[in-house]
Amino acid sequence: MATATATAPMTAKSVKVRQTKMLIDGKWVDSASGKTFETVNPSTGEVIANVAEGDKADVDKAVKAARKAWQSWRNVSPGERCLLLNKLANLIEQHKQELAEIESLDNGKPVGLALAADMALVVECIRYYAGWADKLQGKTIPVNGENFVYTLHEPVGVVGAIIPWNFPLLMWAWKVGPCLACGNTMVMKTAEQTPLTALMAGKLCVEAGFPPGVINIISGYGPTAGAAISEHMEIDKVAFTGSVEVGRIVSVAAAKSNLKNVTLELGGKSPLIICEDADINEAADVAYLGLFLNQGECCCASSRIYCHEKVYDEFVRVSTERAKKRVVGDPRDAKTEQGPQVDQEQFDKILGYIESGKKEGAKLMCGGSRWGNKGYFIEPTVFADVKDNMKIAEEEIFGPVMSIIKYTDLDDVIRRANRSTYGLAAGVVTRDLTKALTIAHSIRAGTVWVNCYDAFSSAAPFGGYKHSGIGRELGEYGLRQYTEVKCVNIKLPRHKAPIEFC
Repeated sequence: MATATATAPMTAKSVKVRQTKMLIDGKWVDSASGKTFETVNPSTGEVIANVAEGDKADVDKAVKAARKAWQSWRNVSPGERCLLLNKLANLIEQHKQELAEIESLDNGKPVGLALAADMALVVECIRYYAGWADKLQGKTIPVNGENFVYTLHEPVGVVGAIIPWNFPLLMWAWKVGPCLACGNTMVMKTAEQTPLTALMAGKLCVEAGFPPGVINIISGYGPTAGAAISEHMEIDKVAFTGSVEVGRIVSVAAAKSNLKNVTLELGGKSPLIICEDADINEAADVAYLGLFLNQGECCCASSRIYCHEKVYDEFVRVSTERAKKRVVGDPRDAKTEQGPQVDQEQFDKILGYIESGKKEGAKLMCGGSRWGNKGYFIEPTVFADVKDNMKIAEEEIFGPVMSIIKYTDLDDVIRRANRSTYGLAAGVVTRDLTKALTIAHSIRAGTVWVNCYDAFSSAAPFGGYKHSGIGRELGEYGLRQYTEVKCVNIKLPRHKAPIEFC
């Protein structure tokens, strides 16, 4: 059984919630309808705050403000955009403890994780794209002696962003950084489960000095506010992170409206291949991080672990021991490794997958039940003897459920790993460089980690093949999604006489 912690859970009284209204045109406003919705502490099930519930009317106001702001923001010097983004990064760093506590309260992740990982990556991302603001260069293209051809990278315009609940502030930064660096303006919808840190970050945007309307933040639901963004005729691009099912809806709405540019970062069922020559303790560490990080609520989680038959039993034993020692409990306790799942819906979904694994014949090694009697906690769970056609091996669980599958042949495991509708990430643990490169080059996934997992950098692109998405976020590749390339072709005057060169 996973270890318990005893610290009293965080409450809205112990963490100051600074903003529950929406940011539109530089002002904090209630929803046009006057409606609000509850955001809940997943550790206790208690209401944290009532947040303004935006819908189409609020999106329309935000888009109008963003369109007006874009007329001037697009012409703001790159140096000024760089300066403002760096100011924002500095403010986030100054408030990182408070932001981490709010993130933990609203999402359930341990404060230590939010502070050491999420907040650090948020600051890194904003600073990284601040550095790109004055480096968006075009090219001169030689075509013939009569024409001068060059390209410009121009901002797309008004960007609609829809972010998920598993990494609320980090996904906010992944959208805001490149969008604003390229000279676009933004209308963002937060996840209804976790609106609080994005709203506080909006407060810091105002404090940093971004002009009104450059960034607008709407809190609301997908079928209303999210749909209004996807189908809006005055939004030029939509950037969505979330499930495959909703990604399809966003794509259809974007196509049916003004055929707006779409980037999608969707789900995954990522394979991790443990080779026969792997150090088992190292492999178990990689798998542990890859699966259990953030309560298993990671789109790139290593949720299909293929282990060679020669080391299978030992890997199962060590991985099970690690999972049994995992510390579950109050997110604000420094010893806690795993907090609650984000809400009741996700909690029920994960327990349903666990029951499916049991019924289909997978061997439950540990966990498999609710942890405690309050909040949405689930025991770290390990299944062995999993088959490729089991539900827990095919579908995205998005929870702390490890599935370990046996293999014998390298070519066969590559085929099996690729036999999925997903292609977001993959991993391999081996001491053999040839095997590592063979697997890395053969797996159809946007990221392949070798002897590590969840190693992120703002400079490295992230995104998926197949149903896992369209386009890339982060790095120089991420900038491509936020600019239009314009080609300028100038006919040069003819010279009556040849030009002589000394």
